[in-house]
Amino acid sequence: MNAMGVRRTSGQVPAPAPDEASREAARGFAAAAAWEGTGAAEGLLWGRCEGPEEGGGGGAYRTVVDPAGPAHACTCGTVPSLCVHALGLLLLRAADPAAVPDAAGPPAWAVRARAALPAARPAAARTGPADPAAARRRAERRAARITAGAEELERRLADLVRGGLAAAGHPGSGPWEETAARMVDAQAPGLAARVRELGALPGSGPDWPARLLEECALTHLLDRAWLAVDRLPAPLATTVRTRVGLPSPPGGTVLRDRWQVLARYDTGDARLTTRRTWLFGTGLGRTALVLSFGAAGRAPALALPVGAVVEGDLTPHEGSGRLRADPGEELRPAGVPAAPPPGGTVGAALDAYGRALRDDPWLDAWPVTLARVVPARAAYGWQLADADGREALPLTGADRSRPGLWRLLALSGGAPVTVFGELGHRGLTPLAAWSPEEPAETVPLL
Repeated sequence: MNAMGVRRTSGQVPAPAPDEASREAARGFAAAAAWEGTGAAEGLLWGRCEGPEEGGGGGAYRTVVDPAGPAHACTCGTVPSLCVHALGLLLLRAADPAAVPDAAGPPAWAVRARAALPAARPAAARTGPADPAAARRRAERRAARITAGAEELERRLADLVRGGLAAAGHPGSGPWEETAARMVDAQAPGLAARVRELGALPGSGPDWPARLLEECALTHLLDRAWLAVDRLPAPLATTVRTRVGLPSPPGGTVLRDRWQVLARYDTGDARLTTRRTWLFGTGLGRTALVLSFGAAGRAPALALPVGAVVEGDLTPHEGSGRLRADPGEELRPAGVPAAPPPGGTVGAALDAYGRALRDDPWLDAWPVTLARVVPARAAYGWQLADADGREALPLTGADRSRPGLWRLLALSGGAPVTVFGELGHRGLTPLAAWSPEEPAETVPLL
């Protein structure tokens, strides 16, 4: 860990992947719970990964990897680039060697698979320039898989609507998990994530049918957009590709600035931990989101302390409002904590969110800073209201983040404060706040 708290673990050792989206999808298979029968011997890694065998039916994918090649054989059928299962096995071994233990020798099925592996290429060949034609063919094959997955998902949604929402099953039921697995096989991790969100909604509260219908409609819209992606305007097409899970490569002008760390929090499941870090450029006045990933239970690579000011380069990604950005080689400490970003009214925040939705209908949240707002109790729960009382926003997640709510109430004491958070269709999730008395002290709320 360096002076700014940037931490790197073996769980973040990069695996040789054809693109960033494949690497991110592979991290979903970098958990010991996803594997059985793993081992390492004679220069090979092997294991059986959860999921149906290719062609349907039960069972698991059988994966063998030669890290020196790198080369692999997997019953998922992906050739010639490393599949997400092979990449996941490499990441798992790097993050937790005990999860892929040394063995006396490979099992018989791995020995048979090894015979089909291509010979290891010379190091010069592995590090040579990429073949544009081969990359184009890989992209075309992946696009065809995603199209097949989108068409299958459309049939699933049509069956659900035809049979009624009562047939949706219970949270995490088999049909939803099976559909999500199919989307992973189609190399569409974005669609897989949406399916898992749909599967979590049935029975999750008194208004779950309405929420399920809303999310089904958005998923249907994404499916139809992908199937017509070649006819969409370029910016929207880029957003659609990003939403289904294709990489949104960094591009455009590199942003060099002094960046204030507004907020940082982790989300995750049994397979992957995602860290969201919000930064504000004190010179450019631009807000950026940095995502970092780690295997389940492992800390992601980037760990910038909330309230710090760092200096360095960020390169924005295409699509989705160009919020996401990748840091350069190093973000260096740069002076004392700064005052909060300039904020606006509740009405201005709603206008900004509306404009963002016009460009990306699948947007989960948009970063906003509210100035001179007061937390108050309303009939439906807690809200943030303009100091003049004209407009207000409901606060989301107040019950599950009650310590943060109490910190916000204590900081305000009934007086106006500045609040940064993520604004979505259900309200505002507050992430940080500042009081007028201590404008340089960032109070994290998550």
